[in-house]
Amino acid sequence: MSAVVAQSHFIFGLRRGVANNLCFFDEHSLVFPCGNNCVCFNTVQRCQRFIPGSEKSQGMRAMAISANRRYLAVSERGGERATVTVFDLQHEQGRKRKVLTAGDAPGREFVCVAFSPDSKYLIGQTGGPEWTLVLWLWEKQKVLASVKTSNPNNPVTQVSFNPHNNTQLCVSGTGLFKMFRYTEGALKQSSFPKVETMGFLCHTWVTAERVIAGTDAGRLLVFESGDLRREIGAALEADRQVGTRKIQDADEAPTASRITAILSYSKGFACSMGPGTVCLFEKTEDSYRKSREIKIPPDPYNDEVTSAESQEIDTMCLSPAEETLAISTEQGQLYSVSLSSVDVHKEVQAHFEFLSQSFHSKSITGLSVCLRKPFAATSSLDRSVRIWNYETKELELYKEFQEEAHSVALHPTGLFILVGFSDKLRLMNLVMDDIRTFKEFTVRGCRECAFSHGGHMFAAVNGNVIHIYSVNSFENILTLKGHNGKIRGIEWSLDDSRLVSCGMDGAVYEWNTQTGKRESESVLKSCGYTGVAFSSDCKTFLAVGSDLTLKEIQDCQVLREVPADEVAHTAVAVSHSGRVVFTGASNGTIRAIKYPLPIQKDWIVYQAHCGPVTKMAITFDDQFLLTASEDGCLSMWKIIDKEGRGLKSSRQIVHTDEILVTKSDLEEKTQTTLELKMRLEEMQMENEYQLRLKDMNYNEKMKEISDKLTQQIETLQTAQQAMKTEMERQEREHQESSAEVAMKHSRELKDLESSYGQKLIVEHERFQDLRHWCERAREDYERSAKTAEEREVRALEELTRRYEAELREKTRQLAQCQEDAQQQMREFKEIIKQEEEDEERVIHNIKIRYEKKLRAEEEAVANLTRENGITAHKFHSLQRQIDDQRTDANKLKQERQRLLGLIRSLESDIEDLKRQIAGHEKTNQDKDKTISGLKKKNQELEKLKFVLDFQLSELKKRTEPQQDEIGEKKERIQQLEGELVQTNESNTQLKLAVSDLRLKLRTRDKEMHKEMQRVKDLETHLQRLKSDLHHCVGFIQEPKKLKDSVQVIYARYVPHDGGVNKSSVGDDVQAAVCRQRDHLERTVHSLRTSLAKSADAHEKVYVRIMKENVTLITEINELRKELCLARTQVKDCKAQLATYKRSNQSRPNSEAGPKKDSSGSVTSPVDRKVQRDEY
Repeated sequence: MSAVVAQSHFIFGLRRGVANNLCFFDEHSLVFPCGNNCVCFNTVQRCQRFIPGSEKSQGMRAMAISANRRYLAVSERGGERATVTVFDLQHEQGRKRKVLTAGDAPGREFVCVAFSPDSKYLIGQTGGPEWTLVLWLWEKQKVLASVKTSNPNNPVTQVSFNPHNNTQLCVSGTGLFKMFRYTEGALKQSSFPKVETMGFLCHTWVTAERVIAGTDAGRLLVFESGDLRREIGAALEADRQVGTRKIQDADEAPTASRITAILSYSKGFACSMGPGTVCLFEKTEDSYRKSREIKIPPDPYNDEVTSAESQEIDTMCLSPAEETLAISTEQGQLYSVSLSSVDVHKEVQAHFEFLSQSFHSKSITGLSVCLRKPFAATSSLDRSVRIWNYETKELELYKEFQEEAHSVALHPTGLFILVGFSDKLRLMNLVMDDIRTFKEFTVRGCRECAFSHGGHMFAAVNGNVIHIYSVNSFENILTLKGHNGKIRGIEWSLDDSRLVSCGMDGAVYEWNTQTGKRESESVLKSCGYTGVAFSSDCKTFLAVGSDLTLKEIQDCQVLREVPADEVAHTAVAVSHSGRVVFTGASNGTIRAIKYPLPIQKDWIVYQAHCGPVTKMAITFDDQFLLTASEDGCLSMWKIIDKEGRGLKSSRQIVHTDEILVTKSDLEEKTQTTLELKMRLEEMQMENEYQLRLKDMNYNEKMKEISDKLTQQIETLQTAQQAMKTEMERQEREHQESSAEVAMKHSRELKDLESSYGQKLIVEHERFQDLRHWCERAREDYERSAKTAEEREVRALEELTRRYEAELREKTRQLAQCQEDAQQQMREFKEIIKQEEEDEERVIHNIKIRYEKKLRAEEEAVANLTRENGITAHKFHSLQRQIDDQRTDANKLKQERQRLLGLIRSLESDIEDLKRQIAGHEKTNQDKDKTISGLKKKNQELEKLKFVLDFQLSELKKRTEPQQDEIGEKKERIQQLEGELVQTNESNTQLKLAVSDLRLKLRTRDKEMHKEMQRVKDLETHLQRLKSDLHHCVGFIQEPKKLKDSVQVIYARYVPHDGGVNKSSVGDDVQAAVCRQRDHLERTVHSLRTSLAKSADAHEKVYVRIMKENVTLITEINELRKELCLARTQVKDCKAQLATYKRSNQSRPNSEAGPKKDSSGSVTSPVDRKVQRDEY
């Protein structure tokens, strides 16, 4: 039998919290993270391929794609060191190329990464508190440089390369905008803008020198060469010219939404403008103007406006041809829009569309499949229920509710669905385009529910009780009680005769669904079970829980246990063929285990999710495995064997296409169809009438145009005839003038031929003379060249003879020098031989003397070695004690985790009991109201008793039934009061139990802290011993100092009682801690006192300023009144001045005339007075 494996097929969801979590691979493929994988999704073929994350990864943090779109960099949080993995996207499986680390730079994660324009370099920004920027030559895994970019209080949000320069980088964040340049093997800051009060969320390069950044206050700031230049107005009015202005105050904070994403492209840039809105800006001559606004449309399945439209945009990306804009949102949704269609329909509001379909935004709590349709239903804490088609990989139905959905179950027919909410359990119909409630059941907080395989019953869990209802009569057939803790899993057998359940109380029960009796049980209180499933033959069942094992149980006995390496199983599913068991783990992985279970650890692990797996289901034809997780992702796995073939099912599964449609919906659609048909006929008739009118108008217009054109043709023909006559006349004149010009040219040609013939004869004679002169010059040159050559040969022979004589003389001198050198060499060898013999005698004496010293040193070293062995033995004993203490601390941590889980479950039970008590109190209030009404009636009857004595007997007959009813009500009230008292007592007991557990937990925490302090003291003591021993090693060549140092160490660390004096170390540490705590308490007290004093001083200053402001406002009002009065006086004076000027003009020669100023203008005393007043 070949092994069964699972292959990733499709995944629904998006992993949030990853920087730059969406990018285009090609024109129709995008890459985004989902679970613990990177998904490459083809939007045309609607297929996916997967790049799995690292096995020991603690989560992805950032992504980046290279400029050539070949490489993908993924940042992952590691246990000790952060890593960046570079994948080759052109490889079919996304082959891993390199794994990069920060080298010596600290940091557990890279919050953002980016490739250089040539894809050779990569930068990564580590997280706080260090915030170190690292530059790699990634193909060689070489760290080129690193630099600290920020302080712990200012986080970095984005890093990027200049698209035109590999050596220039930009880093932005809260109060941070820096430019760096890689020069001389280091990253150096090249700009220092003052932006301490601004919070930058994103930025983009638009040119080689210009960067546009978006802030958390909704501002678009333009930086050029690293300096802040101006701000772009970004108001949201459609088709408005966006101007630019100089920034007057950097602290100015306009009331606008956050700009969380920005992206540049060839025409300008795009940026987010508030929730659900993207604006396109086009470049003008000196600025940018807003051209289009694209919004996320409202959810068609939800009436609330804020559900879809209020999503903030996380990431934007453009396809390589800039045809498609895609975005990801904070709620884990993917949208896209075609920019070509946006440009065409500029008058219509543009909207995004889902890239594939809508996803869950929170943890998935329920998962179920059905038999007759390829449907899978999921419920989530985002208050939605979704129906998926795992064959077409599409979302069939989707609906949001007012409350969180905790569980879901599909009817085998695929036409009904059961959903558990906090207040009720609802049975719903899956109609054509909606999910409608059909029946409600009073089952509060239903965390688990399941239909039987026949579909005639369903089971619902309420706390620690299982209710079984009939689907036909909706009656509660059975109530199964026995669990003491919350039930976490239920499953029906194939024949629906049995039901298995597991809970956090460590119990697994098998129930008979006909009698309601418990047939078998397996209780292990140290294990809280989270999932259970029947085997394919329903003889055994498999369970997983908190004890890190997979158990196979039969007849109250655990047959086999398969341990899981330090990872808890959270869900289990068994194939219908019985060949494989799948389990989900708390770290998000999926394991495939052969069935029957192996004795040894033998399974295949798949990287699936980034959170614990909550639910698993296998389709009835054994073709697909569906897994859901707390990360909100739904993953589909193809179940195949090692040869790649799908599993063969023993049953023939035929899927149906029928859907539910209500009569009212059908009638409404029929009525709508009829109305549309009538409207269509009316529009056709109206269009035909309009066409006839248009034909008539066009015919009249054509007639007018044809008459007009006929007249124009006749006019043009007349003009053409006149032009033809004129052209014939001009042609005759041209022929005559051409004949005259031809005769004139022929005469001139003959004159030129005769003149040029004479010139040619003269030039020929001159050419003959020059040729004779050239021949004579050549003969003279040849004679002179021959003479020079003979002279040169004679000189060369003379030089040869002279140099040969010199060479013979030099050879003789060289032989003489060689003989002298050999004689000196012989003399030197003799001298060296005598010196070596003398040195050997001296060395022999020295050797004897030092051998004596060496034997003395060896004896001393042997003594020290024995002492060192004793010290090492003590060191190993201390190390074993430390390991034991660490083991005890780990055990205490595990016990603490178990107690915390128990406390959480008890708190949930308390909340459920509180809700039940609230319901009982409401019932008691209704009863009290009924009793008060009855008492009022009784009082009225007593009053009538005194007034109507003659009707006493008749009234007694009437009041006796009422008295009986009152007695029954009183008894019922007493019974309810007794139940209320019991409920209060049980609630009190639970509170006491919770308080006891918390006290125990605090005691365990204190003990654990004491043990940790003790371990820390021992480690400090050991570190000091190591330091002293290392210091002793320096004296290894000096025996005396070495002996003294060892004696000091022995006296210090090996007291006479044979143990380490730990109490003195502990007392010193405790005293230091007490002194530090007292100092800190005094510091806090003084700070609080100074804070109170400064607050009082600020309050007094505030009151004083307010009083001064009131006084100044009063003075300003008085000055305004005086100003108005002065202006009135000025107007009156000007009127008087005009009158005075007119009177002076009537007598210009008078002696009492006005004076003239220096400019020649006339000024009167009144003018001077008015000027003084205005001044």
